[in-house]
Amino acid sequence: MKKSWGVKALAIDLLVLNVQTVGRARRLGGTPVRASPQNVTENCGSERTPCVWQAFRNHYLLICRCVWPQLRPGAERVFALSDVSRAQKRILLIDPDEAFGQVLQKVLGETYLLQRVSTVSEGIARIQDNEAPLVLLNLDLNSNSISEAPFSLLREASEQIELPAVIAYSWDMRRETAVEALQRGAVDFLSQPLDVHALKFALDGAYRRSTLARDLAAAQKFLSSRVEGLLGNSKAMEQVNEVIGKVAPFHTSVLVTGESGTGKSLVARAIHRLSQRASKPFVAFSACAFPESLIEDELFGHEKGAFTGAIQSRRGRFEEAKGGTIFLDEIGDLALPLQAKLLRVLQERSLERLGSNVAQQIDARIICATSRNLEKMVQEGTFREDLYFRISVVRIHMPPLRARSEDIPLLAEYFLRVFAKAHNKPGRSLTPGFLSSLARHDWPGNVRELQNVIERSLVLANGNMHLAVQDLPAELKGLKIPEEIQAGTFHHALRSFKRELVRSALRMHSGNKLKAAKELGISRCYLHRLLNQLSITEYSLDDDESTQQEPNRTEGDFREYALRARAV
Repeated sequence: MKKSWGVKALAIDLLVLNVQTVGRARRLGGTPVRASPQNVTENCGSERTPCVWQAFRNHYLLICRCVWPQLRPGAERVFALSDVSRAQKRILLIDPDEAFGQVLQKVLGETYLLQRVSTVSEGIARIQDNEAPLVLLNLDLNSNSISEAPFSLLREASEQIELPAVIAYSWDMRRETAVEALQRGAVDFLSQPLDVHALKFALDGAYRRSTLARDLAAAQKFLSSRVEGLLGNSKAMEQVNEVIGKVAPFHTSVLVTGESGTGKSLVARAIHRLSQRASKPFVAFSACAFPESLIEDELFGHEKGAFTGAIQSRRGRFEEAKGGTIFLDEIGDLALPLQAKLLRVLQERSLERLGSNVAQQIDARIICATSRNLEKMVQEGTFREDLYFRISVVRIHMPPLRARSEDIPLLAEYFLRVFAKAHNKPGRSLTPGFLSSLARHDWPGNVRELQNVIERSLVLANGNMHLAVQDLPAELKGLKIPEEIQAGTFHHALRSFKRELVRSALRMHSGNKLKAAKELGISRCYLHRLLNQLSITEYSLDDDESTQQEPNRTEGDFREYALRARAV
């Protein structure tokens, strides 16, 4: 018994040694796969003279054939794998040799979790179920059909969205075999006998590549899940996108609130586009766009002869939106009598045209929007409380642009591309000073105002390839920050920056030092010290070109002005 287990231990050690240095035995129960003559005779002189490692390998195979029938019944117990953690790298091994898979797991260690299948079809099934981020494929597998050929797995892997990394290995060390494997989608090719260090290096590189590919796919999926038309990466916009995604599939009323110009209509269209009613009409109606006397006719329609001039029947907006979505903008502007009629329509899901007493069934989702405070209007009695609860099952608040200033560069770049294409203008970029001025603005008109500013700046821009501060309207220019850093030493560049900043503040307030100091956030006394240190005078507040046009001013003139400035 002791001799028997000694032989088994020797066989196990030899198996491990084979994976690490020599290679693995193929078909342990039968005739081993012979290496190519080129490998056998490498550095040995002739084909008839086997090299030392080949002789060792043949002796090892002989031992394995002798002890394998005794070793097979206890293989699971001998090669029992330790418990693994979730952090392990999962590898799918496609190889019919069970013993090789067990030994390979032992050699690779606990860093890897090896899952072996015997056939290509099983491997393809695992890949389709997205269970294999990394694949080790034996190209020496015998196949009776095209679907069982090893290269069919490479083709299937290349068609997956989350592309698995496939490492191929073979005893066939011809260059053509390696090139064909790489052309068909393998990320690496290893020749047998496998070198454990080269294998680990290839596995680590392929796993990193596979992880990056999956992260990219996840990022693309995340971007595709963003609501089209609603730009912004701020936390407020992420919450808006989240609510839109949750409420879109359900037939429930939605109330969109927010200041004018924040994009409430875009939210309504996004909900419709993501809903099951996307193929049906989207009908928009603004209560403030029509006189009060025409709103009822616009919403509910009329019959022929209902009033003077009604020469034919007409469907209202609710009927036009059959099966789709109706968007009622500025619903807070509806008069109380119309609010009562709208409430009845929403409750009974039917309406009566003007001049008719026949009920018309409606099938439309209701989305309302307002820039007014409906809760306050309910308390004041100018908006019906029951209608308010009917339309505000789900509320979505669009934040003002000043509350998500981090989205301004993204919106500005988007509008720049849109208007450049619309006006057939060359593509331009935005300078840091331009974006800084946009970020400091309060934006009372929100996104609509930003859109207007970008279009105006693009149309009136000079021939430069950049939109700079001088292209902005006067109310947005603010402090003019230098667009480029002056060449020279650090102190020279810093002095130049301070000088331009102070000059910009003084120009903004027409030379008023008190207001300029407040704009800069400094005291008036410190501003006076800066004026002296930076040699800023009344005449240097103009642009450099205007200064150059006045060469006749003497040093005495400037000294006289500086003395007056100190006296003030």
